[in-house]
Amino acid sequence: TKLILLDSLLQEKMSMFADVAAAPPIEVFQLGRDYQADTDPNKVSLGVGAYRTDEGKPWILPVVKKAEALLAQKIDKEEINHEYLPVLGHESFAASATKMLLGESSPAVKEDRSFGVQALSGTGALRVGAEFLKNIMGRDTAYYSDPTWGNHGLIFKNAGFKTINKYRYWDADSKGLNFAGMIEDLNNAPEGAVIILHACAHNPTGIDPSKEQWGQIADLIKTKNLFPFFDCAYQGFASGCLDTDAWTVRYFVERGFELFCSQSFSKNFGLYNERAGNLTVVVNDVGPITSMKSQLTLLVRAMYSNPPAHGARIVDVVLQDPDMYQEWRDCIKIMANRIIDMRKGLRERLEKLGTPGTWNHITEQIGMFSYTGLTPEMCEFLKKEKHLYLLKSGRISMCGVNNGNLDYVAQAIHDAVTKFQ
Repeated sequence: TKLILLDSLLQEKMSMFADVAAAPPIEVFQLGRDYQADTDPNKVSLGVGAYRTDEGKPWILPVVKKAEALLAQKIDKEEINHEYLPVLGHESFAASATKMLLGESSPAVKEDRSFGVQALSGTGALRVGAEFLKNIMGRDTAYYSDPTWGNHGLIFKNAGFKTINKYRYWDADSKGLNFAGMIEDLNNAPEGAVIILHACAHNPTGIDPSKEQWGQIADLIKTKNLFPFFDCAYQGFASGCLDTDAWTVRYFVERGFELFCSQSFSKNFGLYNERAGNLTVVVNDVGPITSMKSQLTLLVRAMYSNPPAHGARIVDVVLQDPDMYQEWRDCIKIMANRIIDMRKGLRERLEKLGTPGTWNHITEQIGMFSYTGLTPEMCEFLKKEKHLYLLKSGRISMCGVNNGNLDYVAQAIHDAVTKFQ
């Protein structure tokens, strides 16, 4: 009787959540925690995708500070407040973001065949778009590149997509694009499949198709009646030019495609924790837009009701003011050029050291990340022995490289490659 009573008491105290299995840690965030715990003075963080100055510090853009000061004045005068935004977000921000992506001369903009939905950065825009495609349009098959940003598959899986496939992208031997494999895999996709495409600065490889290759990809997508869903996380941040980095999306619009494109202002505005993003929608006819917005409203209402205002207001203030807009573009060039300089510096040092292999891919890639081609065992060695924190895939954030650690990073990579070649 006592044993039964004891067992009963234990069961009463046991949580209903006791059998919940621990999920594996998210690699990039675990890497950040490991880096913070490391006390070695030479440690270098090459994991998280966030811009750093040449001193290794986060950078609040001066134009962002100006915008926040203006917003503070408006708050003080009660010209703006903390009331709810509309469910689909800050309308002026969404319109400005859409126009920035597509270009003012875009036929979709001129003909009112495009609109934007404010979202919780690029991640939220992808999720809202995926929810719409699954629940309203009945799409249940998606394709993403191999490799891709670590969240793409999970977003579409949790939105209810039943079949999620990869298309070949990275060629490990050439350290470039496996274009033939990509085309073959997309050609095997069923009609109506959603194809996730990186608008520029492919994450994690930094390799983008050429304009000619984009033309062939567009031909295939049109012939197979696939749906292009672009992810644009780095407009302006990749090349230093907003128009250059938007070329692919604009090309597809000019070709007459209906499409979705997620936009993030985390990188190009430095608004990482403000979650400022936009889902740009382009259609061939204005007729369905009202119905589409009504369905998107219900989807957003059920997920998070409406988005936060502060980050969107910052972006909108800058995009609406010609002088601030130009200052922001200048800031983008500063960030992009520093990354380009670090690419050149790292390649030069590896080649000067005589590091085995070829290293031209470092400067041929573009954007925040470089897919180095380092093996998992090299990456583990770099982390444990050299205190370089990078993903086991060999992806490094070029933002973590600066003139103060460039020689050390190059020597460490040289030692790793030499040891395990």
